[in-house]
Amino acid sequence: MVLAIYGRVLSAHHANPVMGDLLIYGASGFTGKMLVEEARRRELRPILAGRTADKLAALAGAGNLQQRVFALEDPRAIERALDGVSVVLNAAGPFAATAGPLAAACIRRGVHYLDITGEATVIDALAKRDADAKAAGVMVMPSVGFDVVPSDCLAVHVSRRAARVTSLHIGISGLELLSRGSAKTIIAMLDKPVLARRNGRLEKFPPASLERSFDFGSGPRKSIAVTWGDVASAYFSTGVGDVTAYFEATAAVRVHNGMARMFGWAIPYTPWQPFLEAMTAFLPEGPSPGARHARKAVIVVEAETDGRVVARSRLSTPEAYSFTAESGVAVARRVMGGDLQPGFQTAGRVFGPDFVLGLSGVRREDLT
Repeated sequence: MVLAIYGRVLSAHHANPVMGDLLIYGASGFTGKMLVEEARRRELRPILAGRTADKLAALAGAGNLQQRVFALEDPRAIERALDGVSVVLNAAGPFAATAGPLAAACIRRGVHYLDITGEATVIDALAKRDADAKAAGVMVMPSVGFDVVPSDCLAVHVSRRAARVTSLHIGISGLELLSRGSAKTIIAMLDKPVLARRNGRLEKFPPASLERSFDFGSGPRKSIAVTWGDVASAYFSTGVGDVTAYFEATAAVRVHNGMARMFGWAIPYTPWQPFLEAMTAFLPEGPSPGARHARKAVIVVEAETDGRVVARSRLSTPEAYSFTAESGVAVARRVMGGDLQPGFQTAGRVFGPDFVLGLSGVRREDLT
């Protein structure tokens, strides 16, 4: 049974600093490099890790940092690579392939595990490792970037503003920029139904079958339900059993949902998915600094009691990749400082709803 936490977290946090290094896996990827840069800016010297030696060597050499090259097919190789490490921050997607083996090795070695996944099924799978993590004194906290720190903290904030909340609706705007890795994850989801939480369980819905309007700051905007990490994480953070996540219905979102609705069923039986994945090689690694600086993201969370909106709040942040770099490193630093709880956890539950307000450029307002 999930413990709904509306006040202080009931079990005590660790108070002592965690001894050992931070290891960033997937350090040579687009977001991984941003995390490394932010870590160095915060006077950390992370160990850079991944499966491609030459890419890591160039990055490690530029910063005079350690590197460790290992794939995730060999559990013993992972465990050896965790010598002297206290916290792992996994930035290597798709996380459906990387989170399981890396988190399992961390639990066996007594190393705290963090990642930046937005994949709801990955979050739900990691939640099932709660007992093992507690027994090992290890914290397993997925989704410490834009997926899902701002929306998770806002969900906790909104759920505490009203009594007897029965459902949460989470609207997100401003995610037009994509890295090559994010594009691959989206393509992999084309043949998948949309997931939403109902009565505490993840349920499947046809693409574009759930719609809602949110005011992201310029009046109501049509939004379409998507599979987003919050449909998994918000349940553990708030105890609310019905959670649906939506993206503003931009042209790109409508095209994605139209393709999924019309052709998703055929993708496993055709060469289209491998073709689309191959085409991502021609995309830029990620959005430029100028493009990131010009954008922001907006999140709205609405809490309902028996179908009636009882609380509504809005949060604005820098664009998602810039936010992820700062948030991921901020969480890692807190864990290395001893601010943690063993077991499966979420940022909003452990650090509280105001954690996000300490990050650059974040603003929150209560609307209802």
